[in-house]
Amino acid sequence: MELRTLRYFVAVAEERHFGRAATRLHMSQPPLSRAIKHLEAEVGSPLFVRSPTGVALTAVGSVLLDEARALLDHADRVRVRVSAAAGVASLTIGILGDGTDPGVARMAAAYRRSRPGIDIRIRETDLTDPTCGLRAGTVDVALTRAPFDETALTVRALRTDPVGVVLRADDPLARRDGLRLAELSDRRWFQFPQGTDPIWQSYWNGGRPREGPVVRAVQECLQAVLWNGTVGLAPLGHDLPAQLAVVPLVDMPPSRVVAVWNEGDTNPLIRSFIEIATTAYRR
Repeated sequence: MELRTLRYFVAVAEERHFGRAATRLHMSQPPLSRAIKHLEAEVGSPLFVRSPTGVALTAVGSVLLDEARALLDHADRVRVRVSAAAGVASLTIGILGDGTDPGVARMAAAYRRSRPGIDIRIRETDLTDPTCGLRAGTVDVALTRAPFDETALTVRALRTDPVGVVLRADDPLARRDGLRLAELSDRRWFQFPQGTDPIWQSYWNGGRPREGPVVRAVQECLQAVLWNGTVGLAPLGHDLPAQLAVVPLVDMPPSRVVAVWNEGDTNPLIRSFIEIATTAYRR
């Protein structure tokens, strides 16, 4: 049994639904279903009772859930202890694909000064995964933006940023000092692909359903504005091309920059990372 497959199984068992588990893992449902079927064939028994409304664990599935959680916890402890014994401690950090945030550079400098012997690995993700690989088990901690589904996660707020609407510089609304969401109700907005965390999607759509082109990365958002006049939201204070403008939204809740890790993870490197991040982002 591969640890990745066990993580998939635990997600389905906890969500009681393949679709919700796929969303939590930031993957499509078909490969998740195939992985679970392969696991059931390997175990030699069904793990779930399937129904139109979701799934329930079988007796065998309940036993495997307890064992899988224990195995995954043990695997995490082994990784930390072996790395420490080898003298090569490492931390994998997930970062949302937004390279214009100056806080990330300050954080990197502060961490290098404080923990020079730690091997840092960076995994940058696009806008479809606000947890930056945390739910999929590919990173230890994430620097990202809220809001999103925080189930089984621990979230530490680092900073809040006011939000504005991104427009072409020649758009009549770009000359305004401030706008309200209602003034953009007839515009086309950015959309994220199907399966993206609905809380995350709703926030960047101003709290209501919208229509518009599907994007995955910051540059795709900017190009959609330049080429199609699409509007979308962005934190204030970030550098943008001269052809674009950001007008503050007076009735939009601010965007929170957060550090996120899995609930119950006792890796000491995560604790030190959170402490340094909290200090670095307060400057």
